[in-house]
Amino acid sequence: MVGTSFPENAQDWRGRFIYDMAESVARRRDLSLSLWAPPGELPGRLESALEDGDSRFLQKMSAQGGIAHILRQKNLTSVVMLFDLLRRLRRAYRHSRHEVVHVNWLQNAIPLWGTSTPALVTVLGSDYALLDKPGMRAMLRAVFRQRPTVLAPNAAWMLPRLQADFGDVADVEAIPFGVSRSWFEVERSGAECACWIAVTRLTRNKVGNLFAWGEGLFGAQRQLHLFGPMQEQLELPPWVVWHGPTHPDELRNDWFPRATGLITLSMHDEGRPQVMLEAMAAGLPVIASDLPAHLDLIRHRDTGWLVQERSQLVEALNHLEDVSANRRIGAAARRCIKETIGDWDDCAARYAALYQRLAAR
Repeated sequence: MVGTSFPENAQDWRGRFIYDMAESVARRRDLSLSLWAPPGELPGRLESALEDGDSRFLQKMSAQGGIAHILRQKNLTSVVMLFDLLRRLRRAYRHSRHEVVHVNWLQNAIPLWGTSTPALVTVLGSDYALLDKPGMRAMLRAVFRQRPTVLAPNAAWMLPRLQADFGDVADVEAIPFGVSRSWFEVERSGAECACWIAVTRLTRNKVGNLFAWGEGLFGAQRQLHLFGPMQEQLELPPWVVWHGPTHPDELRNDWFPRATGLITLSMHDEGRPQVMLEAMAAGLPVIASDLPAHLDLIRHRDTGWLVQERSQLVEALNHLEDVSANRRIGAAARRCIKETIGDWDDCAARYAALYQRLAAR
């Protein structure tokens, strides 16, 4: 399994879904798994596939915000780091003796060129920007032709484009990520005043309209607590309480139980935001912008609330601050995640079935 993001320890927010994915797959007794990803505390039965220099390189890349953030800087350093990443991945793929390679993010599949190992490629919403780069679609098609391939987006809204671009050279199937079982066990007590939280990397696109629309809506009586690393220099309004980066234990134990709901007004390409899955599994209502990723997950006024303009945000806040409405939508959200997505063991079972199919081919 390959990923370019991974938490260094239990308090690290980076790449938590890669850790959960790898841990759940490694727990299966019918599989042997090794992981090529930034160094961190590995769960049991999971072996490292890193080779000479990989650990230091990936640590440096993570410290700078990850490869996607680095490439947005569009300078010589970012180009050098990209080619070093591709070179190291190529070496890892050629030295691997596994029957199947599981690649997270489309760009990490490019160095598979020249090998024939069957591949399952997890596709996220941010990969869509990559497909718009000149020559990228043709390059990936050439790679997929060389082997049995399954493209596995984590949300169904991505299927039409992937099928149009790659359906003749790869199988395309939506495989949703799971959530840790502990999220379903969160007991919400409620806060004395309205307490809303936003969990996001701080960039203009990820924050979206939150600051513009939130002016005049939040303050002492209706609080907005913001969690996430500052990846672009943004000026924070005085009514925002910023806590910096967080980690799952802090959200699960300290914030989700007493929060009124989660807000995400992102305009960034998303697959299916993991924090939304976890909030809904915890019974927390979510207010979200009407991105395809959010439309794919939330049933408006049933399992959450979708907004297109400030007046709709006002309506959503007022409605969800009613205790009975909040409990009803929170319970529906938890039920939806449990029935349609499940936990990480359910996700690992879905992946294992695809590994077996690929290996057989």
